[in-house]
Amino acid sequence: MFKDRKNFFYYLGVLTPIIFLILLILIFSSLHPRFLHPLNIFNVMRQISITGLIALGMTFVIIVRGIDLSVGSLIALCGLVGAVIAKGGLVERFSVGLDTELANPWYWALAGSVLIGLLAGTLNGVCITKLKVPAFVVTLGGLSAYRGTALIVSDGGPISGFNEAYRWIGQGKIGMVPIPVIIFLVFIVLCHIVLKYTVYGRHIYSVGGNPEAARLSGININLIITSTYIITGFFVGLSAFILSARLNSSEAVAGMGYELNVIAIVVVGGTSLFGGMGSILGTIIGAMLFGVLQNGLVLLNVSSYIQQIIIGIILILAVTFDKFSKSARQV
Repeated sequence: MFKDRKNFFYYLGVLTPIIFLILLILIFSSLHPRFLHPLNIFNVMRQISITGLIALGMTFVIIVRGIDLSVGSLIALCGLVGAVIAKGGLVERFSVGLDTELANPWYWALAGSVLIGLLAGTLNGVCITKLKVPAFVVTLGGLSAYRGTALIVSDGGPISGFNEAYRWIGQGKIGMVPIPVIIFLVFIVLCHIVLKYTVYGRHIYSVGGNPEAARLSGININLIITSTYIITGFFVGLSAFILSARLNSSEAVAGMGYELNVIAIVVVGGTSLFGGMGSILGTIIGAMLFGVLQNGLVLLNVSSYIQQIIIGIILILAVTFDKFSKSARQV
């Protein structure tokens, strides 16, 4: 009987996001005739590719019982650093026109953006593991510090007007499929393989499920936890570059509120805030659910303020259900 009860809540937790996603698609397709149009579907996929990439990294962090509230501010900083490199330096960062064609190549900007993400992820991880500062405090401090640094780099203004090669990464397509979507799909496969089929992936679940048992079994807990923040930093840097290329602009206010959206995507996708449980496929379902929800609400002309309220309510309900189902499985 107890086993059946545990299985029921396990499968309920797995199937609920999928059922909700299907219901949303049915509702929005019936309310708006163009919702299922191929162009709109690709638009939804392009929209979720940015937050979805960050959510991939956040999945690793939350599985080990961590949290990263700094991703929204960090995406602004990474994007601005990449933009400055693309323009040729701080002095030329506001240049436009022909000068942009003579600036540094896009892959230098990508490397700079990703490097800043990696450094920030390493800093977060080291402060959490070596200095024993709670992840909430470290990343909350990062949320403020990275945003302030972004304001200094940008001098309070946007950096825009990149060359065609730079913009292609965010705006280009191969066939009908946008480049950001292709990048997103590639990393979905890689992250799924890493979490599900590698020793490193098993160590992540072990650390999240029972840190003390993982330590006694010889796993370097500090290294595993730090590595998850580095992975998240990598995805933030990559997403920042794609976002700036898509918008043809980088500014210090970029990524505001992303931390809430990303955490909501991961938790709604079935990754437990209490650690040890979650999957990349679940995160993708969560990303699709939020992408469909936001796109459908925009098509129906629902206020962006109402959208934020809905996202907040969904996050609270997801965490409440997660805690309830976890308690029920332990009975």
